[in-house]
Amino acid sequence: MEVYFDNAATTKIIPEVRDILLETMDKDYGNPSSVHIKGVDAENYIKDARRIISRELKCDLKEITFTSGGTEANNLALIGIVEANKRAGNHIITTRIEHASVYNPLLFLEEQGYRVSFLSVDSRGMVSLDELREELCDDTILVSVMAVNNEIGTIEPIEEVGKIIKEYNETNNKKVLYHVDAVQAFGKQRIYPKRIGIDALSMSGHKIHGPKGSGALFVGNDVKIKPILFGGGQEKGLRSGTENTAAIAGMGKAVEKIYEKLDDNITIMKNVKKTLVDGATSIEGVTDNSGDAPHISSLSFEGVRSEVLLHALEDKGIYVSAGSACSSNHPAISGVLKSIGLDEKLLDSTLRFSFSEYNTVEEAEYTVKVLKELLPTLRRFTRK
Repeated sequence: MEVYFDNAATTKIIPEVRDILLETMDKDYGNPSSVHIKGVDAENYIKDARRIISRELKCDLKEITFTSGGTEANNLALIGIVEANKRAGNHIITTRIEHASVYNPLLFLEEQGYRVSFLSVDSRGMVSLDELREELCDDTILVSVMAVNNEIGTIEPIEEVGKIIKEYNETNNKKVLYHVDAVQAFGKQRIYPKRIGIDALSMSGHKIHGPKGSGALFVGNDVKIKPILFGGGQEKGLRSGTENTAAIAGMGKAVEKIYEKLDDNITIMKNVKKTLVDGATSIEGVTDNSGDAPHISSLSFEGVRSEVLLHALEDKGIYVSAGSACSSNHPAISGVLKSIGLDEKLLDSTLRFSFSEYNTVEEAEYTVKVLKELLPTLRRFTRK
């Protein structure tokens, strides 16, 4: 049996996405900026994708900008908003458990002279709202809080964060802006940014059965933001470069299909997750670090290095990860696990299992069975 439990890293494309990719690369391959019919046909795919995404976010068409993925969307949101609003202040607030595509641009901005405050989280990975209230000040121009943590699946209180920012703005006659990295939430839950007070929201296509290299950024109509790429002025001048019609069309189709059965999808993933977590934690020395997101589970296996167990599972046809795939080329102890105060002996013994609606309870049961077989043997060979 082959079990793919690494869907937080990437997902397989669905047939409907594959078909539209082939259409746009083989038949409707024109440059969407060209004025002839081939260009118009290509542009129509982009319009359709923009319509689908704006419908699910309940926002205006003009508030969606297509990018090459979640990383570019986060970089554009953070650097673009801060640079456009630097006269209002130089202070940015975020959390200690953000994805590298948020954390690293903020380190870059620190080098440019901006001040960044990193909010602590509790043992479940929940951001401290009291710290947020304390950190907001006259110099604050942006708050960035992820919707769902990509390593442990914590669902952050983004609505409460929005209320705190709104209250601060109204009380102090300020315009602190609010960005949410929703890469692990989009397609897994319903998010309406304008209702919550979110000014910018990042999305990715390949986490929801769309193609790699596809992403989008919601930016409110009243938000000042500067481009970080310059050229021909595509995407209303915010993201220059010939649009990747295939990737955009594929993402649009993926969004359409995943939201058609969102509630059913969530139920399936919750059942798979519960079966895996309940079965695994019945084994001695297994700790559950998981948040409430239906598609992500974090488990620690005392006495076994994560890399060793990962490859042992791989030999049995089970594919998981030792953390964020984006950091896999730079092995290090997870900052997220440190931030939640995980026992030191478990920091290098933790794996992430992540699910899609195409996974099954039977796959979870098989994984538990394999874990029960592998762990006693691997622990016997662990270095003392």
